Amino acid sequence: MSDAPGAGPCGAGLRGAVEAESGVAVRSEAETGVARTALLVAAARAIETHRPDALARDPYAEHFVRAAGGCADWPLHPDDVPGGEADPLWGRLGRYFALRTRVLDDHLGYAAHSGARQVVLLGAGLDTRALRLPWPEGTVVYEIDQAPVLTFKQRVLDALPPVPGAAERRTLAADVREDWAGPLKEAGFDPSQRTAWLAEGLFLYLPADAEARLLADLHAHSAPGSSLAYEIKLGLETAAVRDSPVYAHTRERLGIDLLGLFDTEPRPDSAATLAELGWRTETRTPFDHSHALGRGPLPEPNDALAANRWVFALK
Repeated sequence: MSDAPGAGPCGAGLRGAVEAESGVAVRSEAETGVARTALLVAAARAIETHRPDALARDPYAEHFVRAAGGCADWPLHPDDVPGGEADPLWGRLGRYFALRTRVLDDHLGYAAHSGARQVVLLGAGLDTRALRLPWPEGTVVYEIDQAPVLTFKQRVLDALPPVPGAAERRTLAADVREDWAGPLKEAGFDPSQRTAWLAEGLFLYLPADAEARLLADLHAHSAPGSSLAYEIKLGLETAAVRDSPVYAHTRERLGIDLLGLFDTEPRPDSAATLAELGWRTETRTPFDHSHALGRGPLPEPNDALAANRWVFALK
């Protein structure tokens, strides 16, 4: 791992302070199994939480960052971001993650209040929607991810006060590239009931065949009235886009090579596949939502966000 700012291990003094405050021992990524990309998104949500015009608020996010190794000097408040929203990493990319959080929060809230009482988070990572959103009574949120991620997440949450009125939260250790539907049913999931599915930031990293299998399994386990929201990126970006400050700063300052994580195979047209299966789909750009909400990132030359799309589907 790089020794760039934010990429090295926590200092001993700060490590002790973090452990004292959170009640959770600071661990490295190798120990926790939590990818730095998940912590990057958590840090962005923490920063957004403290903005007066916050697009979304996640009071748990900063605790995940503090409890993880290698990110003790990451900012968790907008006052700590050099350059504010002009900063390519914590300003622009961070606000993008906040916008995505808000839009998908709204999507799940609408689905739940329209009758869906099952919510499935595919590749849940450090998502805390089960705890922080106002769910109708009887809502069950299933969180699917690999065991080390869920273990780290639960360790952090166990050190925090319980949340009154939260949805029932059921965690499921499974790899979404393999069999996850069987274990999901064993955990109490009922495929005859409508479900709100979410794959936030997942398909970008999956091989094309894994994405196709996941969609086929999801369709087979979705009752009429079920919904799905997910993110994709359209094809390979130009050299100029790949050199954009968003990618460069994330790599140089945090040691996270986003471009190296994206799957480079030709991507399936998942929205077209869903439409053929009878789903109604809508594809939007992030900037559509920035304009609608009056805040969030706007287009710029050689934009690393320009190829991102958010897809919403209803069966």
